[in-house]
Amino acid sequence: MFEVKEKPKMVERAFLVGIQTPEMNAREGEELLAELAELVRSLEIGVVGSLLVNLREPKARFLVGGGKTEEILAAVKEHEADAIVFDEELTPAQQRNWEKESNLCVIDRQEVIIDIFGQRAQTKEATLQVDLARMEYSLPRLKRAWTHLSRQRGGGGTVVRGQGETQLEADRRLVQTRIAKLKRELAEVRQHREIQRKQRLRRPVPTAALVGYTNAGKSSLLNALTGAEVLVEDKLFATLDPTTRQCHLPDGQKVLLTDTVGFVRRLPHKLVDAFRATLEEALLADVLVHVVDLSSPDAEEHRQTTLNVLEELGADESKLITVYNKIDAVQNIDELERLRFLHREALFVSAHTKEGLPQLGEKIGQIIAGESLSVAVLIPYNKYDLVGKLHDLDAVTEQRNEDDGVYLECLIPPKFEPLVHDYLIEPVAGQR
Repeated sequence: MFEVKEKPKMVERAFLVGIQTPEMNAREGEELLAELAELVRSLEIGVVGSLLVNLREPKARFLVGGGKTEEILAAVKEHEADAIVFDEELTPAQQRNWEKESNLCVIDRQEVIIDIFGQRAQTKEATLQVDLARMEYSLPRLKRAWTHLSRQRGGGGTVVRGQGETQLEADRRLVQTRIAKLKRELAEVRQHREIQRKQRLRRPVPTAALVGYTNAGKSSLLNALTGAEVLVEDKLFATLDPTTRQCHLPDGQKVLLTDTVGFVRRLPHKLVDAFRATLEEALLADVLVHVVDLSSPDAEEHRQTTLNVLEELGADESKLITVYNKIDAVQNIDELERLRFLHREALFVSAHTKEGLPQLGEKIGQIIAGESLSVAVLIPYNKYDLVGKLHDLDAVTEQRNEDDGVYLECLIPPKFEPLVHDYLIEPVAGQR
């Protein structure tokens, strides 16, 4: 039986295995394999080779058939790889079988992404969420000869040595206890975040969220629109935690603009759930700015992936602005004009040259104004701070002093109606 060495060597040379099934389109397997290579390299692990396997139906033992298993093992040996990375999700039993057969660390796309998230998480909440996803992923895999990839590469944790069923049960209880503790801590952090969100709602400033595929240029766009200096790197998942900055629209209105975590195809559901807090920022925003990297050959697939996730989360399509970024990187002018014709409702911008950004600001302002409610209120003089908040929102269309307070006619986003609900003197006039 294969035994784990006392000091496992660092994973440095990965061999990738992609899967092409009959249900996938002709290029999908190759595209996903190329994306997996980017994910692995973002962990600073070299990719020494790859193989795309045409798979009619999955096999229980190794996912692929016996002949293809031998072919993969021969290629791995030829390339002197020290890890095998599958693009397809492996069952715990399949991982154990591959590790026993190859005497190497064998992981799948899920584990790669979890490891990336673990490296990039900055806030307490993001760190807790990654730890929870890692523990839930590891629980059915405690019999594995190898521990999590981060531990092979010098991270925290210890090697599970498989000292019999008693030790395995003890390990399982420890992991289950850790999962329960993480969930309690996350509940506390989320309660604190909810308090912060309510405090933000008391400040009547509309919100917009940048969403899109990872590495689409969302952070660059946030910097260009707000003058911020958020980290920008040309790699997948450069930032994970939501970042919010104030943006001034062309009409002078203030908007809180949030950069959210990027999407990726086959994002593990455990991480979709774990990072739901980040994506909630998008769901609660008045406007969603869907950023697509126009320079990517897979722009359409990336756009559809984002739309699928937003639909799964229940996002409102009516407040979505599609923005094709990086037009400065498109050399073929005819191709650019063709895309403009095909996507007439979209905006084409460059965060680098700032071309098209004024039009984006105007569009955000139009959507916010278009959803506004027309109300008339009488604010008591002892609540004059509320008058100031409504002016900060640029919501006041008419104002005059009365004996009992300040009379205002306002256009406000629906989510701010509770601010003035107690002072309404006319029913809400409806949406404009």
